[in-house]
Amino acid sequence: METKYLLRQVGALVLCLCVATACAVNPVTGERQLVLISEAQEIQLGRQGAEQIRQTMALVEDDELQAYVDRLGQQLAADSERPHLPWAFAVVDDPTPNAFALPGGFIFVTRGMLTLMDSEAELVAVLGHEIGHVTARHSVTQLSRAQLAQLGLGLGAIIMPEIQLLGDIAGLGLNLLFLKYGRDAERQADTLGFRYARAEGYDVAEMADIFASLQRAGELAGQSPVPSWLATHPAPEERVEAVEARLRQLPENPFDATVGRAEFLNMIDGLPYGPNPRNGFFRGNTFYHPGLAFQLAVPEGWQRQNMAQAVVGVNSAQNAAFQLTLAGTDSAAEALQRFASQEGVQTERGAREDINGLPALIARFQAQGQQETVGGYVAFFEYGGRTYQLLGYTPAQLFAEYQRLFQNLITSFAPITEASILNIKPPVIEIVRLPEAMSLAQFHSRSASDISLEQLALINQVQNTDAVISQGTLLKRVRGRVADVD
Repeated sequence: METKYLLRQVGALVLCLCVATACAVNPVTGERQLVLISEAQEIQLGRQGAEQIRQTMALVEDDELQAYVDRLGQQLAADSERPHLPWAFAVVDDPTPNAFALPGGFIFVTRGMLTLMDSEAELVAVLGHEIGHVTARHSVTQLSRAQLAQLGLGLGAIIMPEIQLLGDIAGLGLNLLFLKYGRDAERQADTLGFRYARAEGYDVAEMADIFASLQRAGELAGQSPVPSWLATHPAPEERVEAVEARLRQLPENPFDATVGRAEFLNMIDGLPYGPNPRNGFFRGNTFYHPGLAFQLAVPEGWQRQNMAQAVVGVNSAQNAAFQLTLAGTDSAAEALQRFASQEGVQTERGAREDINGLPALIARFQAQGQQETVGGYVAFFEYGGRTYQLLGYTPAQLFAEYQRLFQNLITSFAPITEASILNIKPPVIEIVRLPEAMSLAQFHSRSASDISLEQLALINQVQNTDAVISQGTLLKRVRGRVADVD
């Protein structure tokens, strides 16, 4: 009893000392706050998270657009409370309207969010909001609270070396995307985004328009591995009212405030709309990648996901999985040798086969995991100047149960020969100038836009589709039909 009591007392004392020495001044408020993560750790954590995002979610392949967004973000960040951070801004190739900030100044906005926007001022407002999360250290505060909860569990956790503490936090990986800030933090980020945009001379009244568009977006945003922006933010109605309240407190909005509508619309001309099938898609139980010209039959009933660097799947029992990745430009033999040289991995001699006209090297393997040994097949395919690695694995004791399924999976890897799939293209945003005055409903019927009038009104931020729009106005339309994909 006395020993346990002493340990609790020592633990509480160390915890108090930790808290007392971990307070820092918030760069935005000037108030002291609990922070268990140094700025160097914050940057390292954000950089690791950003790299994982680039590996799991492709960036939009448009250098001009990427440079444009980064330039706007850098201008805002340079005049923020933390200009010295290694700020970086990028556009993710995802159709869901979203934006998110990682610790240390790594900020991403989806092309789905750009699709809903109508001006540079709106984009700046969203970037400013995400910058606000970083300058106010919202993610660091959340992670510090989580670490504090762990520190209180016992003496062993309290005396954990700092490097181990950082390692545990870094283990969160892509979960950084799913950090939920409190409503107060979101309101503060809105306030900061408003302030940053106004300081750069933008028309901050535009901020309300993107919130209204997000409210209207509803279920039209598409499927995404990223949580919707609306899921973790105050109600859009509240945010619009807050913007209007801030506007009433300002002197009259200057006539030369920047909106940048034409500049922004011209920049997103040609941007893919909705899911981009060129990056790979599922149709039924088959995965097709038109850009790389291969297909793979996925086991029926398995959960599956297409990511930037891998196609993965897992069965409903969560005891068998597959993973298809690029193994580089090495030969299949070299790739197998590299795979077999990993610590804890044992492989049988690979068997050379011809699978659907492709040279392949297949081997059984076992690998020692943290808790159990897994067994399965690894296959390497040489195709199109690349080598692909396909893994099918399960706990070693279940290998016989899934052996035939893994074999069928491997033999399903094949080139795509169907022209309609090989040549599939995403719908794209097209910017047009009205040749004459007309309503959006008339524009929709005359322009052969391949989305509904409701969707067209959404992306053009038009409330009344029968109201007349002036000649010469720039409008968005979508050309190309949305692919029939799962």
